[in-house]
Amino acid sequence: MTGSDRHTIRAAGGVSASIKAQGAELCSLRTAAGEEVLWQAGPAWPKHAPVLFPIVGRLADDRLRQAGQDYRLSKHGFARDRRFRWLSREDAACALVLEDDAETRAVFPFAFRLEIHWQVSGDTLSTRYHIANPGAVPLFCALGAHPAFRWPLRDGVAKTDHSITFGADEPGALRRVQPDGLIGPTPKPSPLRGRVLALDPALFADDALVWDPVASRSLRYSAPGCPVVEMSWEGFPQLGIWSKPADFVCLEPWHGTADPAGFTGAFRDKPGLMRIEPGAGRDLSIRVQAA
Repeated sequence: MTGSDRHTIRAAGGVSASIKAQGAELCSLRTAAGEEVLWQAGPAWPKHAPVLFPIVGRLADDRLRQAGQDYRLSKHGFARDRRFRWLSREDAACALVLEDDAETRAVFPFAFRLEIHWQVSGDTLSTRYHIANPGAVPLFCALGAHPAFRWPLRDGVAKTDHSITFGADEPGALRRVQPDGLIGPTPKPSPLRGRVLALDPALFADDALVWDPVASRSLRYSAPGCPVVEMSWEGFPQLGIWSKPADFVCLEPWHGTADPAGFTGAFRDKPGLMRIEPGAGRDLSIRVQAA
């Protein structure tokens, strides 16, 4: 399906995916058998897989301090609320772009070009993010993916039958998200048993689980008798896993997190940001296999 607002890409005999121009948001991912694995939005959370840019999480008081000025930038930034421009739309691939303009510069004083390239092949959806700096000064920014997958993956399966298996050992504690959305100073014990996170709604009573850094570069989300979702990533040093009282769980590779509690410095000194020099760019990528 192709229209001005949405485009569907299909792999011959494999997965299909639909992407919206609004927010460059993935809004459907179906297996070769036609089974939907992505959360289909709803009153509990009206998103599917928003793009987090140019920040991940919240700034203290929603204030961005740069070059002696204060800007108001709300949680997760503005990309998820902006309409991207189509660069290409083909049968098995598409690409979109968002560039700075007067509206973005009013809240984020940097030039940027964010391209998102999608491609399907077999049972895999590949996403490449390219951030370029067309400006004259360094670009400081964060980027995060926020895809919500069905939980349960199939109707009638208990949520507690689902698990997430990490690709590497994760021996460290987790970062704690405070009620104000900032990262607290006290670590949170890891709920992992070996490499396995047994899913339960109670895990998310205190907001997201945040691995910073995350040692793994892949994970496997599954339950007996259900489709299997495998995700791998490059360029994202953190991982968030989040849910709320609704039928989804978000698996979120990040480059950047919310402000640490007590941080009052300039935006350029915020921990975890990318620094992209004038004329340079940065590539990050995610692969999702669904079968």
